[in-house]
Amino acid sequence: MSESAFFLRRMNDHVQYLGKIKATLADKGDFQGTDHHTCKLGQWLDTEGPAQADAISNEARAIFNSLIEPHEEFHSASHLALKRKADGDIEGMEQAMTEMFKLSVDLVDLLMDLDTMSQGR
Repeated sequence: MSESAFFLRRMNDHVQYLGKIKATLADKGDFQGTDHHTCKLGQWLDTEGPAQADAISNEARAIFNSLIEPHEEFHSASHLALKRKADGDIEGMEQAMTEMFKLSVDLVDLLMDLDTMSQGR
């Protein structure tokens, strides 16, 4: 599989995870999330990701490294949104969801940057 297809697959993994969280928050699912190491994106970040980014360029590795913090924060925000919902705090859930969506956009943008870089090598 090309690096490009792999980066797009990781982006799809993230979008699928986000969809499961959104469904639960909308009472259309029961997914309770995972920690940031257990999801598919997290597994990639912890294993093959560094070498794949290194194989492209130092800039790609810097972009890869910039994925780690927002990915952890995304999981924290999604867990907080689920907790606030369970507590009946709809306003708190919505605030956490807003943060979760902002972080998701950041992650997708970074993965798209990696995809673009992989195509240019």
